[in-house]
Amino acid sequence: MIKNFLIISCIGSDDKLGLRINKDFFIYKLKQKNNNEKLVAEILQLFKKHNVKLDDFTVIVNQGPGSFSGIRTSLAVVKGLGISKQIKIFGYKNTDLRAFDKQNVEKLLSKNLIEKKLIKPIYLS
Repeated sequence: MIKNFLIISCIGSDDKLGLRINKDFFIYKLKQKNNNEKLVAEILQLFKKHNVKLDDFTVIVNQGPGSFSGIRTSLAVVKGLGISKQIKIFGYKNTDLRAFDKQNVEKLLSKNLIEKKLIKPIYLS
């Protein structure tokens, strides 16, 4: 079971970050449309605010369906973090998460609806 994780949903509307530390779950609405640098800065700021290190976390990212640029940005950032920090990365489909809250994320994890491979993003056209 995944203990501590960062969950990212950047699909072009209502973009959010979620952070579970032990049993606490924090949700942060992203302030603006993100490019790679802004998303990385928001993630680093979130970890600094809670005084935790990314090395101890798993990252879960929304694979879509959603906007092309939002999904590509979040996948690129997550893959970069995975390579640089040697962290585990998982993906989920937007349709598998009814609402971006602790209860629904826990259901997503318990039903094994996350995937280990991030090679099939789903874009809206």
